[in-house]
Amino acid sequence: MKEKFYSYIQDLQDRITSNLEDIDSEAFFKEDLWNREEGGGGRTRVIENGAVFEKGGVNISKVHGPLAPAMQQYFNVGNVNFFACGLSLVLHPKNPMVPTVHANWRYFEMYDKAENTIDSWFGGGQDLTPYYLFDEDAIHFHKVCKAACDRHDPEFYPEYKKKCDEYFYNSHRDEARGIGGLFFDYCKTSEEKTMEDWYDFVTDVGNSFLEAYVPIVEKRKDLPFSSAQRDWQEIRRGRYVEFNLVHDKGTLFGLKTNGRIESILMSLPPHVQWVYDHHPEPGSEEEKLLQVLQHPQEWV
Repeated sequence: MKEKFYSYIQDLQDRITSNLEDIDSEAFFKEDLWNREEGGGGRTRVIENGAVFEKGGVNISKVHGPLAPAMQQYFNVGNVNFFACGLSLVLHPKNPMVPTVHANWRYFEMYDKAENTIDSWFGGGQDLTPYYLFDEDAIHFHKVCKAACDRHDPEFYPEYKKKCDEYFYNSHRDEARGIGGLFFDYCKTSEEKTMEDWYDFVTDVGNSFLEAYVPIVEKRKDLPFSSAQRDWQEIRRGRYVEFNLVHDKGTLFGLKTNGRIESILMSLPPHVQWVYDHHPEPGSEEEKLLQVLQHPQEWV
């Protein structure tokens, strides 16, 4: 399964980066191949200063070896070995009318001292972080997410949409990071689902990403915007940074397992503002966004 899924994310990375380069037309992804001393490595691809994407990364990794003590405690296991592979992406567009997007699809195994597999699971999801809210964009994104889920289980979308709303939440701000999408983890063999079933589901979600995001980019990337709207985008990017550094489990895992720092922190935007005690004008589009972020919506 681990080789099958790694082959899949290699192909998915190629498809996504090629499509995004076509959209941007000016910038191209720079590729870094890296190795991890304890075992494994990855293929990082970053795009910067484009016509559409100010910064973005579409990264894959495959790492293995002894599980670090901090992660042993987190998973409540002893001295075990692990294997993890996944694709993680974040795209920060230049135009504040285009939302930031994040997605991740991953597979994890743990082994005993005899190298027998003692646990394995899939995880992942995709979510949207707008700076200016267009309801039709949020509806489109969630419709694509729901369709991918419904092909496998009608219970998946409401369950994983709820988990996404709960996970991508800046509790110290009492607001969501964005308008959500899907979040799932610890998808394991059960009486109802085999690992092949989970593979089919996770890859279906991965294959849906371009359909979910690209039409939104195409629709919004050439809209006019003001310097004040750009300031708002950078203020909201600050909230994105706060979540990734304070709450995000993927960032924590990468830092605790001696991951490649440049790849882990690729998700951070290049230009950010923290304005003291900032509040948008009452009745403004900026305030409308905050109201939605404080109360999860049912988009489909």
